[in-house]
Amino acid sequence: MSSVPAIGPRRGRPGRPRLVHPQLNGSPREQILEAAARLFTSKGYAATSTREIAEAVGIRQASLYYHFAGKGEIVTELLAQTIRPTVDSVARMESLTDDPDTVLYLVALTDVRTLAKAPHNIGWLYLAPDVAQVEGFDEFTEARSDLAATYARLAEPIATSEVLGALGPVRLGEKLVHNVEEVIGLRNAGRRIDLDESASIASSCLRLCGIDQARIDLAQKTAATLLGQLDQVDGSAGGDARCG
Repeated sequence: MSSVPAIGPRRGRPGRPRLVHPQLNGSPREQILEAAARLFTSKGYAATSTREIAEAVGIRQASLYYHFAGKGEIVTELLAQTIRPTVDSVARMESLTDDPDTVLYLVALTDVRTLAKAPHNIGWLYLAPDVAQVEGFDEFTEARSDLAATYARLAEPIATSEVLGALGPVRLGEKLVHNVEEVIGLRNAGRRIDLDESASIASSCLRLCGIDQARIDLAQKTAATLLGQLDQVDGSAGGDARCG
């Protein structure tokens, strides 16, 4: 697997006391991310100020800067959260089974669930022109490209010669990423991404490789027996993914 650039969170420091008691859960950092996701997706990135984010959380604007350098760092962290759980889980999935069909299915399923649980469907912001100009956005696009390379690496040994001949491994990897990102459009349309929908999208990734239905069914069945082990270590792939 190609190395994925680290998109690590900034270390927070204690801020000043809150102005109000917000109706948000989690640590101050998590509350900032949640409020920013809601504002960015409802008002737009450029139209949202750090003051508005701070007010939504119930902290002073200065306190926000204890956790993030600015608005750009907040949006790049939100986007990183749409990739990081999948990237961090690939090696673990490969250690659970030597069946390549099942590994690709598990990676796609984790990717689907990650996007389905992203707060306020933040994943679509990577297409926004103003977000693309943010410092640090290149790290996100590089990480996304490396995720596509991982898909290509996993798909190449199992794809049919017809599929590889038509697309090649690189384009196939990109196509698989786009296939999973269908989740973003479905959520924008108000579609609930439940367990059945998640499994259907993950299965369609194998179908894009030219794999027949019998192998897809077997991979799905095998993956179901492994998900419990995966979820025990990392809850990012578990639970009911839903539109939010």
